[in-house]
Amino acid sequence: MFSGIVEGTGRARYSSGKLYVELPFEVEPGDSVSINGACLTVVEFDGRRAVFDVGEETLRRTNLREARIVNLERALKLGERLDGHIVTGHVDGTMRFLTVRRSGNTTWMAFEMPPERWGVAEKGSIALNGVSLTVARVEANRFWVQVIPYTLKNTNLGLLRPGDRVNYEIDVLARYVKRIMEART
Repeated sequence: MFSGIVEGTGRARYSSGKLYVELPFEVEPGDSVSINGACLTVVEFDGRRAVFDVGEETLRRTNLREARIVNLERALKLGERLDGHIVTGHVDGTMRFLTVRRSGNTTWMAFEMPPERWGVAEKGSIALNGVSLTVARVEANRFWVQVIPYTLKNTNLGLLRPGDRVNYEIDVLARYVKRIMEART
């Protein structure tokens, strides 16, 4: 489990089923790390670079194959403060970044609506490339988030260009509410 509060970014390279990532923190083999929102297990660490095995399903659902700069977060420890929202690291898929607008200290970012449009609600949470964000506005085919300067500077969201694919994870609470409602009908 993660909070969606990114601890840093690192350079990444995918090759032959392995993801090589420069980490700004220490890890050990067996540790879980969120990489652009995908929960992966450390298999090797040399003090600077970690190696992760990446399965076919993860490659199919994520942007890890083409990612160059990735958002990084270590797994939560029981009893730690939860600053973002509960993020499982089970990426639902990718969506396209559409456009950006700046207004004062706020950066508005628009993303295409995912197939799970039921999980995108105004004032609800969504994880994009592992970043915990609040949905600010919902439209027919897209939704908007507002991003503060700190987040733009300390994550890879500030590097996005229109058309780039981002990993997304629908809020886990929305997922369970949907399942409960389906079970009632």
